Amino acid sequence: MPGTNLTRDEAATRAALLDVTSYSIDLDLTTGDKTFGSTTTLRFTCTEPGASTFADLVDATVHEITLNGRRLDPATAYADSRIALDGLEADNTLVVRADCTYSNSGEGLHRFVDPADDRVYLYSQFEVPDARRVFTTFEQPDLKSRFTFTVTAPDHWVVVSNAPTPEPESLGGGRAVWRFPETKPMSTYITAVVAGEYHAEFDTYVGKYGEIPLGHYCRQSLKEHLDTDVLVELTKQSFQFFEEQFDYPYPFGKYDQLYVPEYNMGAMENAGCVTLRDEYLPRSRQPRSFFEFRASVITHEMAHMWFGDLVTMKWWDDLWLNESFAEWACYWCEAEATEYTDAWTGFANARKQTGYRADQLPSTHPIAADNVDLHAVEVNFDMITYAKGASVLKQLVAWVGLEPFLAGLRDYFKDHEYGNSEFKDLLAALERSSGRELESWAQEWLQTAGVNTLKPAFELDETGAYSSFRVVQSAHPDWPTLRRHRLGIGLYDAGEDGALVRREYLEVDVEGESTKVEKLIGTKQPDLLLLNDEDQAYAKIRLDERSLRTAIEGLSRLDDSLARALVWGAAWDMTRDAEMPTTDFMRLVLANIGQETDAWGVTRIPASTGMAVRFYSAPEHREALRAEWEQGLRTLLLEAAPGSDHQLTFARSYAAAAHSEQAVAELKGLLDGSFTVEGLAVDQDLRWGLLEALAGLGEIGEAEIDAELERDNTISGKEKAAAARVAQPTAEAKAAGWAAILDPATPNETSREMVMSIFRFGQEELAREYVEKFLEAAETCLDTLGFHKGSVVLELGFPRAACSPEVVARLDEWLATSTAPKAAKRYVSEARADLARALAAQACDAG
Repeated sequence: MPGTNLTRDEAATRAALLDVTSYSIDLDLTTGDKTFGSTTTLRFTCTEPGASTFADLVDATVHEITLNGRRLDPATAYADSRIALDGLEADNTLVVRADCTYSNSGEGLHRFVDPADDRVYLYSQFEVPDARRVFTTFEQPDLKSRFTFTVTAPDHWVVVSNAPTPEPESLGGGRAVWRFPETKPMSTYITAVVAGEYHAEFDTYVGKYGEIPLGHYCRQSLKEHLDTDVLVELTKQSFQFFEEQFDYPYPFGKYDQLYVPEYNMGAMENAGCVTLRDEYLPRSRQPRSFFEFRASVITHEMAHMWFGDLVTMKWWDDLWLNESFAEWACYWCEAEATEYTDAWTGFANARKQTGYRADQLPSTHPIAADNVDLHAVEVNFDMITYAKGASVLKQLVAWVGLEPFLAGLRDYFKDHEYGNSEFKDLLAALERSSGRELESWAQEWLQTAGVNTLKPAFELDETGAYSSFRVVQSAHPDWPTLRRHRLGIGLYDAGEDGALVRREYLEVDVEGESTKVEKLIGTKQPDLLLLNDEDQAYAKIRLDERSLRTAIEGLSRLDDSLARALVWGAAWDMTRDAEMPTTDFMRLVLANIGQETDAWGVTRIPASTGMAVRFYSAPEHREALRAEWEQGLRTLLLEAAPGSDHQLTFARSYAAAAHSEQAVAELKGLLDGSFTVEGLAVDQDLRWGLLEALAGLGEIGEAEIDAELERDNTISGKEKAAAARVAQPTAEAKAAGWAAILDPATPNETSREMVMSIFRFGQEELAREYVEKFLEAAETCLDTLGFHKGSVVLELGFPRAACSPEVVARLDEWLATSTAPKAAKRYVSEARADLARALAAQACDAG
């Protein structure tokens, strides 16, 4: 039985048969707190009268089905999440009246009651295939239509959808109805309904094509944190940039951004009705990297209005193109149009690293994945789709040139507006605009997996100049493709003041196993040679011996932040690949991170280092390394400028690393005020971080967690309290936490917080007890929890602290014999790869 799955072939057959004229959707949100009324009137044509097809509807109680005036029995017509439709006519009208179910997983229509004030908030989340949890659909991206929503809700609520919000009509008894105008043509997955007691603020963008009404919404309990001026400025900057660059007016009339609770994604590009995590409205001080990331999310979703919403992929094979393009475009917009002019440095230090990691897992796949069905889509919605895809598009822009790239995009938007396309359509537009053949480029970059490694190979003459120079390219034997790279090479020297300054830069095209660089012959060897300078290529790079020594001695003396990001990345790759001891990497970080200027470098690198100290260090000297790391962070904290991002990051990192008597006492002192650091505000979020760290050490218990929750009776407080409870090093805390994680009734974000906290380094014995329990859960949790919540458990919840050759062997055995779903096996294989990598790194660190 297909269940909630849908194959690409089924979708193609249905798309060839049908053309969807319109949806009229009536939702009644006043019928209770478990279900809501949903009546869909769906009008469509059929190219083969007499044929059969099906409509989609999930987790509903169906009361009535009428097809062309003919009543169908729900008991027989509705089964396995599908409504069978037989005897179609040339023109058809389907009416389905049902009760649908609210979710607590962020899929479909999510219902949330704010513990701060008991107000109710609803929002929809439909990507990839979840509109069918709210109304009857033909759930595939290439059956676009126009939508008319009519929503009945309590009369004091706010209701927002894709079309402009109408004035509500009173129905009496505290109820009202909102009759939204018809939308532009769009796919089901970008429709949206948001309703509840939201706070709203409004503005208007006036641009080259006219006025666009802007709305910003959040929960009432967060309105003091809605920094509307900042958000509006960023929104207007992005609109001006994209309308100019794309040479196409914003297509959907108005633009609302709604910050919603318990969101299971970062944000969603619903046409004209963007939903975002309300954690992006921080209640405590956050570093610049937080706001830089928020800006990238806002610009990412806006880019989707053109790429994804106006022009939509025909099937999810081209999902990568939607997300990769929006990811590339958001950093491009940030760097060119906002205050975050060094956005590409942050991309290199943070986002791109997630792509490199994903591409070295056994589950790696081509960017253009073969998504044969919805199950494949859900599994392949990953950092290869986002981070690697954006990196490769950046390489494509370097390959063809920005102006030809934009010229092709502009034609593409005009040629396919409000329609569906495939990647070949974009490729053809880019070939016309650039005059370059791109099919072979697409083949090697989009249809193959894995990341290449680039190394310098050279000889020096008696004067210290290069007498030969090559760039050597290699690939993992499982993914052996050698690719063409447009590559910058930078030569950096130490000046009289000690600063490392670039004296020469050249660009070359690297191809095959070895590429000669004749332009460097006779050039004096620099103190630091940097392959992929300017970060145009997607590849791991290696530093030669002299360059690595220069970096270790004084990376902070390198005056360019993007160049530093590339060196940081190279050193981290070498550590992960067991080519550089963890001890050396940790000391590189301690010596240089205090002078780092990139916001993402400041926050991300200490987090990675802390993991490496606990996971990649040799067990025989791990305690000594932990002590050195803890004390190094303490020094960095006390020496950081008061109130700086460095200070905040080092405080968080120190809390995570704390284990000595002195550190424990200071963490407790920060909580009770007996230990202070000038300029450090111990606000609510930092308090929870300190409490979770102390709970993980067994230094506080339930009483202290309960007391903090009384101070912070918010959904964030409840989630952080749950994380602190499961952090405790007791069998009872782990058992209760694991049961809650596997309970479908646990809200998605509470479950996520617990998953990320429960199995901790330093609690190895407790973690070992859960290897078998995790494998048992892997057999069923995707079904019992739903794909999203189940995948969070499987991806983040493996007890990696139980790292040993014996556990690797057990995972190999399980992978060979288990009948678990393919997606579950994928996550277990990734955990197994993480353990194998850690064991190799530990051996390297042992010397």
